[in-house]
Amino acid sequence: MEPTKRVLVYLSKENSLLQCAKFVQSVAGHFSCHQEDKVFVNCGLEQNRFVLSDRQFSGSSRVLLQRAAFCPIKNLSPDQAASLPEEIRTRGVDVGVVVLLQSVNKKVLLTRRSKNLSLFPNVWVPPGGHIEMGEQSAFPPLLSCGLTRRHHIVTFLLVLSSETHLQLQKRLCPDEKEVSACVWLESQIVEHIVAAEDGAQDSGKSLGDLPATVGITEASCGALIQKDLDVTKFLNSAPKDGEDVERISTGTKYALRLWLDTLSQQNL
Repeated sequence: MEPTKRVLVYLSKENSLLQCAKFVQSVAGHFSCHQEDKVFVNCGLEQNRFVLSDRQFSGSSRVLLQRAAFCPIKNLSPDQAASLPEEIRTRGVDVGVVVLLQSVNKKVLLTRRSKNLSLFPNVWVPPGGHIEMGEQSAFPPLLSCGLTRRHHIVTFLLVLSSETHLQLQKRLCPDEKEVSACVWLESQIVEHIVAAEDGAQDSGKSLGDLPATVGITEASCGALIQKDLDVTKFLNSAPKDGEDVERISTGTKYALRLWLDTLSQQNL
């Protein structure tokens, strides 16, 4: 088997030569004229390089690139950037890929990362990974939680299945070292989730007509166990400091918002 290779982000702006993105460089800020948090770019894979450009190129796709207003890379000061260890400052920006899997009965799959993982433990995300369409992601998610140690451009792919979530659930085999649980969410709950924006004063925890709990499937000792989880866990926001909490990641909320948009188009 061919050994796994890292895929790094390369940038081209105004017909400049491709350059490897720097770890401390906000990619969204690089392309936005007024340091806005959303910008359309063209992306594609060329010779094991994930290329982002403000111009179209062969095989490219036009996608929306977005970062959070509190993105630690965006808010990193020159002194903070200089204080990062050299092995972090020089590692570049990695690429991650996650899949939004939609069942034919229009539910979407999320998985809860294991509590023992060093990055985003106990946080709900779509299935995916990275090698070792656009969200800029960093860890820790806030500078108040410490200096940045990981920097990714995360690409979201929507997959439409012809099977129900129950049919798909039967084939799930989560690796307990990485995944502790999974859940299929319907649009009603997702609408409340995306309203609970990280960094906003309104926590978005008004349940309205939502159920108090949601059924999840936990992986335990090789078995899959059905449990109920307090629905407010999905409405938690990233804490400004201290230990993280069980929640849905900021990037996942962004992807779920886009999913709701596509869902409305599917219903037309």
